[in-house]
Amino acid sequence: MTAGPGPVPPGPVTATGPAPCLGLSVCPAERELLLRVLSALLREDVAGLRTRSTEIRAADGRWLRLGAGSGRALLLPVRDDGFQCTVAARLPLLRREPEDGDLTKREDLTTVAEVLTALCAVAGPADRRGFDAFAAECRADLLARRLHTATRDEVDARVTARYGTDPARWLGPAASVAFDTLAARTDHPVYPASRARLGMTEHQLRSYGPEFHPRFRLRWLALPAADVSVSGTGRGPGGAPAPALPASARTGLPLPVSAELPEECRQTHVLLPVHPLTAGRPLTEALAAAGLSTRAVLMEEPYLEVVPTLSMRTVALADDPGTHVKLPLHTSTLGLLNRRSIRPGTLRDGAACQRLLERVIKRERRFRNRVLLADETRYVSAGHELLNVLIRRQPPGLGDCAVVPLAALAARAPDGRPVICSLADRFYGGEVMALLDALLTLLLDWQTTLFGYGIALESHQQNVSLVLGGSGGPGPRLLLKDNDGPRVNTVRLGRTLGGDVGRLGFDDPRIRVDEDGPVADLFTTVTVHLCAGAWAFRLARDGSAMRAAMLDLVRGRLGEAVDRLAVRHRTAAAVLRSRVLEAPELPVKAMVTAGTLLTKARSGAADINKHYTTGPNYLLRKA
Repeated sequence: MTAGPGPVPPGPVTATGPAPCLGLSVCPAERELLLRVLSALLREDVAGLRTRSTEIRAADGRWLRLGAGSGRALLLPVRDDGFQCTVAARLPLLRREPEDGDLTKREDLTTVAEVLTALCAVAGPADRRGFDAFAAECRADLLARRLHTATRDEVDARVTARYGTDPARWLGPAASVAFDTLAARTDHPVYPASRARLGMTEHQLRSYGPEFHPRFRLRWLALPAADVSVSGTGRGPGGAPAPALPASARTGLPLPVSAELPEECRQTHVLLPVHPLTAGRPLTEALAAAGLSTRAVLMEEPYLEVVPTLSMRTVALADDPGTHVKLPLHTSTLGLLNRRSIRPGTLRDGAACQRLLERVIKRERRFRNRVLLADETRYVSAGHELLNVLIRRQPPGLGDCAVVPLAALAARAPDGRPVICSLADRFYGGEVMALLDALLTLLLDWQTTLFGYGIALESHQQNVSLVLGGSGGPGPRLLLKDNDGPRVNTVRLGRTLGGDVGRLGFDDPRIRVDEDGPVADLFTTVTVHLCAGAWAFRLARDGSAMRAAMLDLVRGRLGEAVDRLAVRHRTAAAVLRSRVLEAPELPVKAMVTAGTLLTKARSGAADINKHYTTGPNYLLRKA
């Protein structure tokens, strides 16, 4: 980006006030989404918005000007940001104007569709399909966003009737799902169309989306035991033995008994739970692909009431909310290529990572009872990505605790305040900074310790929960789940754990690396950006002094954790200092580019969740 005068300074823009949603250009939801989309495309330098533009200063503020060819230019109003890009979109519009200065031909593009069409023309015809796909995502996001606004009072009434008016007293695994409901109504820190669930209708969203806090029953599929592999012993709710079925069918769930299941199948088949959204054509196609169509029996009557969690494909049993069932869905979120199906290998990877983390905690005594792991060693697989099920068990002793996913901390509670304010009132004398301090101290100590072993987790704000209160003693605890996508430097791990670490049981070859770079990148983009730095930019939007104080807190606690790491792992600590604390720029997830706009061949992304651009280092101390 270079500074310089443009031939036609853009005129001021008067933002319209709230208006009825009569058209996309005046809809508040569209303006909100367009700001997020423009900022994300700028951050990821789509069509050269960031690197090929010229900065212009006008009476109303700063603009970026990009030559768009055919005698036209695109102008984007921007403001200072600093989180994962130096600047962000200032107004929800992209201005298109002629190079010859004829202002009568000026156009203000104020809908996502118009903006994406204009940028696609600059990017080139090869990327048209990706831009069309992203436009579809944005339409799905708008549907959800409008529904969230229209149903806010209804959902608030539903969760408060069930759990009470004070979120800080929503206790136990059952109430934790209510926090998921609030988190599902907030925006992802990076992905702009994060509320989209492709292909789902309004009725399906209301029936199965976590943001509406529904309850529904699962479908059940009987498959020959010989075609199904089962990992883990499995026990029923409360530790009761699983029902009397073939040994390979004991998945730890209460199973239905149905007269429609042929007698000859009752001792030879395994029952798999199926999400209702998968039970139609997606399941029929999956069974055909797996060669199981003639030997599978889909039971007509649903059974076992569940409540969706934040990930939607994972549901909690209504009568045993400490048991979660992860079920594949035929949809995508956070990118077209980010499918919600379940590969068999990811189930093995999650179990392998859990075993690895248990070894670390056993060696690092200060994390015992402070870092809790959900049990993800029980799963069932019939070989197809829509025929796999994970049975997750929460650790015991959480019944009198507030179990809050980090994604919910900044979410709007029924009283209109962020959830973190209620938690701070009850547990930290009303001091939000004190709560954040305690959280960051433990989180960064734990994650830097893992880095010393050569491990970084995909433990983003959805996969880590803050546990407060109960019999766990003073101070916060962390609960981790869904650890199937780590990066592990096997060279460093071998030195710290000793012996031959071998394959570690991981199925995905991308997990194992032999140097620190990929591990440091994952540590930065997930732990630092999403679980630490994001709070300064989400909770302190209008107060620069508060933001500075929060960033000082993140910087200070990370620096202390790195210093502590240096006592035993000096080289690992030096890597974190140079690549995080002192680096001029930090890696940033390029989720739109890798997940939707470009094919893997075009983006070069080996893993769409670990494909990066760069952004400013907000941890650097300013002069």
